[in-house]
Amino acid sequence: MVMISSSILLRWIGLSSVYETGKDAWLIIIARSCRMFAYGANSTFLALFFSALGFSDFRIGLFMTLTLVGDVFLTLILTALADSLGRRRTLLFGSCMMVVSGLVFATMENYWLLLLAAIVGVISPSGGDFGPFRAIEESVLSQLTSAEGRSNVLSWYVTSGSFGSAIGSEIAGHILQSTFTKADNLPMRDWSNLDGYHACFGLYILFGLVNIGCALLLSAHVELIGLSPKDEAEESELSLLQNIDGHGQPTPMGQEAPRHATSDEKPSSMRKSYLARISQPTRSVMWKVWLLLALDSLADGMASLSLTSYYLDAKFHVSASTLGHIVSIAYFLAAFSTILAGPLANRIGLINTMVFTHIPSSAAVLMFPLPAGLNLTMTLFFVRMGLNNMDQAPRAAFIAAVVAPEERTAVNGITTMLRTLASTIGPTLTGGLAQQGQFWIAFVLAGSLRLVYDLGLWILFVNMPIDTA
Repeated sequence: MVMISSSILLRWIGLSSVYETGKDAWLIIIARSCRMFAYGANSTFLALFFSALGFSDFRIGLFMTLTLVGDVFLTLILTALADSLGRRRTLLFGSCMMVVSGLVFATMENYWLLLLAAIVGVISPSGGDFGPFRAIEESVLSQLTSAEGRSNVLSWYVTSGSFGSAIGSEIAGHILQSTFTKADNLPMRDWSNLDGYHACFGLYILFGLVNIGCALLLSAHVELIGLSPKDEAEESELSLLQNIDGHGQPTPMGQEAPRHATSDEKPSSMRKSYLARISQPTRSVMWKVWLLLALDSLADGMASLSLTSYYLDAKFHVSASTLGHIVSIAYFLAAFSTILAGPLANRIGLINTMVFTHIPSSAAVLMFPLPAGLNLTMTLFFVRMGLNNMDQAPRAAFIAAVVAPEERTAVNGITTMLRTLASTIGPTLTGGLAQQGQFWIAFVLAGSLRLVYDLGLWILFVNMPIDTA
């Protein structure tokens, strides 16, 4: 009876789907957990690190904006080439860049060198996974899973990342606090002590190495189905210049054209646009999704984790360990909530899950500056972070359902690129408001934009039939 109950529980929360998907899925989830550990360890205190270096609030916001702009181009290039050059090679390259970036941040303090390292190594100012990794990994997981198990596997992909971020922020808080001076047995906040920050970036190096190991262990099953090694070499040269079947990939012999192709779409070797590799039916849906995601990402950029931590320190003067505890608890809440995202999506639908779990989080961002005390402010922060990630797995499953398999890497790459591009405006805007003493306005604007995203998503897609075949 106990064994039967455990089996039912594992299937209900989706772990059985992860197990059945196989080794490649496990490696991708492990890699993301470690990567998010590194992001969580550093994004919480990134703005404080730059403040300790003597940079103004405006330059801090500008750094985050320029980092995200660089991520846009890096994501565009790597996701455009990932299916033709090889997904494993692309993930391996990105992991190597993580190590290089960690070395720079662990040893240097020059603004422009740090900016370059942040771009090539995808340092995350927001704590989110905005670089090329996620677009490729979600394409792989969508390919490896069936429609029935996809939402569950993607939920655990998100959940594991939240657990990694939670542990990373907690450990970083302890590392920083241990390096700050003490007097009269009371902890003193000495944010100018840079040794702790550099030590935290050492974690970035460590988990970059773990990502390298995971990329090396991935099998050929993660590559785009239907391309032989010879085809992959040819596609490396032609993928950005040709659109053979309307999707940018050749149709294998003996198979029907992809389900999104229509009779009036004609092959053309003259199409040179990355976007042209995506079929018209897919684009007609994704334009609406992209516009709404741009609003949500602009909001996230204005109220990123680094800037939120900076705001909490400026308003309440919390210690490093306390700040680490707060962020860590928030991430743990996010992790536990995302476990329920898959079962909830299976019950009430993908769009309803995305919207109804995100609205309370958006409202918490809107009201975040209102409380005068730390306890109520923390409660709003926990609501925001605890529910913030529940829309991610259903969103990925929704996109996978409306996009042909051979389009997924391109669509995910454009989605990540547009989200990152939209978020680039936010940090500079918030930095300017903070320098003018109007930090709180950023949260009000961010919360309002997020609510527009939520309502727009529900209005446009709640009644849309989704192909789960």
